[in-house]
Amino acid sequence: MDKYIIVTTLCDKEEISNKIINTLLEKRLVAGSQVTKVHSKYWWNNKLEEYDEYKLEFRTKESKFPEIENEIKKIHHYEVAEISSFEIKKSSKEFLNWIDENVKLL
Repeated sequence: MDKYIIVTTLCDKEEISNKIINTLLEKRLVAGSQVTKVHSKYWWNNKLEEYDEYKLEFRTKESKFPEIENEIKKIHHYEVAEISSFEIKKSSKEFLNWIDENVKLL
């Protein structure tokens, strides 16, 4: 059985965030998305970096992760973009049905 997941990524440009979101929605790889502005601190090339970024979250099914990852990598400009997922362990049946109805299954 296909698991339900939330896929996340971050980027620093609003236009790239919107392009990722629109692409994934138009291709019906995800049922919906959320964007949150976050402040990130991290190590990059042995230097401590600090930036405002956009955190993108997508509701989808685990079988779609490889396609989602591929589409994000095509659009994203980071050398190493975080593209991760976590399983939705419990949720309302109505919410899971909504994901089923809106993610294109092949």
